[in-house]
Amino acid sequence: MSIITVVGAGMMGTAISFPASDNGNEIRLVGTPLDRHIIEHARKTDEHLTLKRKIPDGFSYFQIEQLDEALKDADLLVSGVSSFGVDWFLEEILSVIPETLPVLMVTKGMQDTEDGGLIPYPLLYAQKLDRKLSLYAVGGPCTSYELTDHDPTQVCFCGGDMETLRKIKSMFETDYYHVSLSTDIVGVECAVAMKNAYALAVTLAVGLSQRTEGVDGKQHYNSQAALFGQSIREMRKLLALVGGGDDNLVYGAGDLYVTIFGGRTRYIGTLLGRGLSFEEAMAELEGVTLESIVIATRTARAVRVLIERGKVRSEDFPLLLHVDDIINHKKAVDIPWSSFEVETYL
Repeated sequence: MSIITVVGAGMMGTAISFPASDNGNEIRLVGTPLDRHIIEHARKTDEHLTLKRKIPDGFSYFQIEQLDEALKDADLLVSGVSSFGVDWFLEEILSVIPETLPVLMVTKGMQDTEDGGLIPYPLLYAQKLDRKLSLYAVGGPCTSYELTDHDPTQVCFCGGDMETLRKIKSMFETDYYHVSLSTDIVGVECAVAMKNAYALAVTLAVGLSQRTEGVDGKQHYNSQAALFGQSIREMRKLLALVGGGDDNLVYGAGDLYVTIFGGRTRYIGTLLGRGLSFEEAMAELEGVTLESIVIATRTARAVRVLIERGKVRSEDFPLLLHVDDIINHKKAVDIPWSSFEVETYL
């Protein structure tokens, strides 16, 4: 049995703990300052407030002020914070944990650089820290609800040391949670991060069909499939640009597939496709900051830098640049269908 301390009591931080608990590990769930109500609710009911699921035996609950207690003798730290909590996690958690404690991040995201690069969070953390930590991450298609319901799930754990990855895998893998391993942090994490931008792009077609057929009318799957296919083409090119292995596209493609079926990213893409401006769509979401917007902006910004430097052509990323024009340059949705056409030769 291992002791796993999870910081971040949101849906995914909690959900990934279910298979680890099923393996007989002790789970210490630590709430961030934003999770106090979740921790208190779990203490009283043994249920998760937002997941609406009973939490398995083997969990104990801590507020952030009890972090030292929750870290005592821990074998693994899991970062369950959202991408908007990465700076807080860096400053408040990674700066105080023992250097011998490995960290597994469920947070998906990346940051663009001035020279047009894209850096996933584990490597960004490593750059900013003045101490050496063992940082690992999770990538692949996985929704929190279905994971807690034991729906078969296939993900990838990535990091610099395969032996440690195997040890972490042994804590989590079950007959419903299946884990591949990779030392390609850039490839895995950038693939699953960039899918946020393209999930918004694909769901523009949902809104376009609602514009003609009505909100409750039939959906047009040809157009969704076309945008999905173009997304995969552009994601593959982006993976090559950042130096990620081509096979990692499977994690991004799977994650793209699951993301377009629900959640706020689908909702805002649908609203934009219906004809709302970006400002109007965000007002519908009451100004909530979306990871898809952040990732689309960062990725497009990096690509535009590379275009200016002559490293890539704008013709290689028409869908990404159109999404960027919609959310950052007040352009209306006008899918550049003909720009997706290509000629290929054997």
